[in-house]
Amino acid sequence: MPINFDAAFGIHDEALLLRAQRARAIAANLANADTPHYKARDMDFRKVLGSVTDNTAATVIRTTHPRHLRDGESPFPGAELLYRVPNQPSIDGNTVDPNVEKAAFMSNAVRYQASLRFLSGKIKTLLTAIRGD
Repeated sequence: MPINFDAAFGIHDEALLLRAQRARAIAANLANADTPHYKARDMDFRKVLGSVTDNTAATVIRTTHPRHLRDGESPFPGAELLYRVPNQPSIDGNTVDPNVEKAAFMSNAVRYQASLRFLSGKIKTLLTAIRGD
């Protein structure tokens, strides 16, 4: 009987990829906290993950040649980065609030670890079932 990994892992494999992409965006925000006119960006994680799990999600454009332009960095539809609404922008136009970004980064990291541990547990369970231990 073949193993259906999509059913075994649920949404956690997609969540890991999305959380990694979100971590890169938040890290870019933190790195540019002192850059004039830099606008903080983030993604609506729940909306993107919902579109991944929704059967009516838009399809991803496939490229047939390595030099073709892609529609974006993310393999997920709707995963574009949105501009964060600042609580209080600075005089130089920078909208990065380091405290908000650090909190978002830590929250994202904890949720990434939770998905990673869930997947690790599922893989161990599948290996146990395959070995017959």
